[in-house]
Amino acid sequence: MTTRQHDISVYEQVQRSGEFQELKRRFRSWAFPMTAAFLGWYLLYVVLSGFARDFMGVKLLGNINVALVFGVLQFVSTFLIAWAYSRHAERKLDPLADKLRHEVEEKEAR
Repeated sequence: MTTRQHDISVYEQVQRSGEFQELKRRFRSWAFPMTAAFLGWYLLYVVLSGFARDFMGVKLLGNINVALVFGVLQFVSTFLIAWAYSRHAERKLDPLADKLRHEVEEKEAR
């Protein structure tokens, strides 16, 4: 068996493993809902900017209006999501990914 064929079979074995399927499930169960929530939040901002101009133009403090606050909150939510994903990956994904990586490295060393 060539090295390339050996590599493919190792990775195919890992891909079929329950641990890899669990890793994918953990990733998707966090990433998909968070992506949908963020896109909904962004769409709300765009729709309100286009169709609720009076509301978005309400001044809150000096020249700061609702639209500006929502715009800044878009950036804040992006950074919060990145931070939350980092914590999620560190606790839930990385340990399992590390275990799978070590298994692959051991199989390749043989």
